[in-house]
Amino acid sequence: MKEFHRPEALYSTFPRKGGADPEATHYCPGCGHGIIHKLLGEVIDELGVGERTVLISPVGCSVFAYYYFNAGNIQAAHGRAPAVATGVKRARPDSIVISYQGDGDLAAIGGNNILQAANRGENMTVVFVNNAIYGMTGGQLAPTSPLGMKTTTTPEGREFEEYGSPMRVAELLAPLDGVSLSSRHALINAGEIIKTKKALKKAIKYQMEGKGFSLVEILSQCPTGWKVDPVESLHWVEEHMLKVFPLGTYKDEPRQRPTPPHPADYEPALIDRVIHAGTSANGRGKAHEPVRPVTLPLGIRAAGFGGQGILLLGEMLAKAGLAEGLSVTWLPSYGPEMRGGTANCSVVISDTPVGNPIVDQPNLLLALNRPSLERFEPMMQPGGVVIYDSSLIDVGPTRSDLTAIAIPATKIADELGTAKVANVVMLGACMELLAFPSQSERDPLLQSISRDEKMLEANRLALKGGMEAARAAAAPAR
Repeated sequence: MKEFHRPEALYSTFPRKGGADPEATHYCPGCGHGIIHKLLGEVIDELGVGERTVLISPVGCSVFAYYYFNAGNIQAAHGRAPAVATGVKRARPDSIVISYQGDGDLAAIGGNNILQAANRGENMTVVFVNNAIYGMTGGQLAPTSPLGMKTTTTPEGREFEEYGSPMRVAELLAPLDGVSLSSRHALINAGEIIKTKKALKKAIKYQMEGKGFSLVEILSQCPTGWKVDPVESLHWVEEHMLKVFPLGTYKDEPRQRPTPPHPADYEPALIDRVIHAGTSANGRGKAHEPVRPVTLPLGIRAAGFGGQGILLLGEMLAKAGLAEGLSVTWLPSYGPEMRGGTANCSVVISDTPVGNPIVDQPNLLLALNRPSLERFEPMMQPGGVVIYDSSLIDVGPTRSDLTAIAIPATKIADELGTAKVANVVMLGACMELLAFPSQSERDPLLQSISRDEKMLEANRLALKGGMEAARAAAAPAR
């Protein structure tokens, strides 16, 4: 005889919820979330993944999933569960990440988040609870509300001319290459509930096997939002939702995602390109001796005022690192003013995966105005390098434990006929310091800025000017 019991993946009581009855949920009578929770708990138990499951629950009726699931739980901002799930899965690939979302969350404010995660083929499982209404916030129109449906924001019923047709998420995501499984199910009877559980189990198994993005859409009843009793809500699904959202599997093509290389598998001795004299970049020709030995990881701050191309400078440094096969991050920061305000960015270049994109203590600073130098110099690591635009900064760094390299970037740019390329001059100076990327990688880098031949030539000359200025600044030290 089979014994039935509450899944271990669900708590036996729910004291976090508060209230007099610790065994009651916060869901309305007849709501489908309770059934889905039970199915998901059973699947987690049967697959034996409770200890490594992380449930992401954004704003919506299910936001308090941590009341119920005996697993890792993270609450996310409205619509952002796929982004949080991506971060968790990439940081902990061994985890089982489940993004549990409603239709107002996933298909509305989170539409781009789910689309991009699916397109990237993120190795996660999405449980999409579609009850065709904003259940938590008062019964407003949702992207999945059927035509003619009356809600608090469409008291006369949804009209195509005003709101378009309801969004069919399972069909929308199925054609994307990154999607392994996209199916739709319902909770209208025992047979369909069993099919729903099988789909959830398959989706999580695909994640365990590294086969990419899976979505299980579940048509769920919402008696309160629909203003019907729980029994009638089941008929409402059949009469109104199944016509718009046909049940079935829209894609089931699991594909093995490529395994990213382990840091130990990267080309060896990358750091030697940066530190040691006479080392060639990727073995392509003899490189000149760097101006100053700089070790990896590089924590770079580029700073100046808005309009100087600071963020682009940081982006180009990150791309230069990518061209060398290194791990990079680029994190911009700027004030409210588009021009004239402050602007800076953090760039990390490393021969191992980057765990933190924020550079609080840079070992390389590119300063294009005096306020930036004064702000970031105190944060520098001892032994760091400061490259500054001596055309605009009349006082160099004051710390004796830093190496200062003065580059007249704006003057060089003006002599080339456009102050716009001063950031590229600084890029050239930095590349001289780092001894990468190689000559063959430089033109593609500049073409990513502009393919206009006149501007491209100006950038080539600016890059060359910055490299020559850095060599000249370092000449007395050699």
